[in-house]
Amino acid sequence: MRNLVGIGDKIYATKKDALNHYKTILNSYDFGEILNQIDFTDVFDLLETHPNIKEKIGVGIEKIRIAKLQYRTKSFELVRFDNSTEYISYTKRINSPKSDFTRFREACRQAVQEYLRKVKLDYFDKNSKKGQVKCQETGELLNWEDLSIDHRQPNTFSVIVDRFIELYNIDIQKIEYIQVDGGQNELANEELKKKFKEYHKEKANLRIVKKTLNLSRSSQARIKRQKKDLTITDKLS
Repeated sequence: MRNLVGIGDKIYATKKDALNHYKTILNSYDFGEILNQIDFTDVFDLLETHPNIKEKIGVGIEKIRIAKLQYRTKSFELVRFDNSTEYISYTKRINSPKSDFTRFREACRQAVQEYLRKVKLDYFDKNSKKGQVKCQETGELLNWEDLSIDHRQPNTFSVIVDRFIELYNIDIQKIEYIQVDGGQNELANEELKKKFKEYHKEKANLRIVKKTLNLSRSSQARIKRQKKDLTITDKLS
């Protein structure tokens, strides 16, 4: 059975398809140009597969641009809010084996994916004007594909997963996974999956925001829920 490659919300039929997608992004810009909103999201999703994601994000990623390396080679360059920079190799990330934490985090994401999509659908149903809704941070009217579910800092999704592991003393090296039709890894233990759904529901403060804002900011330090935070209801249609 062919193993699909999942990066963020995108699924690629093969590793070669994933590599070609990021190669196309890289080659569509000149040196020094800044990635647009959609391409930023794709590269940021790739960055999230890094085993040292917290260190890579640092104070937050403000933008991603095209850097010029030796022999006029192109590379994605992360630019943080403190102006520090770092390169990210899409070939190395796609070809590298996933860390235990990355695999577990992706499986946890799969566990709540339907609920997150339902939150977004409900928000559009209640607030859509001609197929657009306002970003809850910038107030811009945007289409479905330009918006994403943001786990408001400091409880980002990775932080929620990290605390869940600590709370239940989980040995992520011993986690069992299942794959459906070669898709993303899912937690094989239904009880563990249920526990994570409940913990995520309790801790997640959600917003519908412009994709380039999602997880790239460093200024939010509030943890208590606010009136405009969105929550999971557990009701799926």
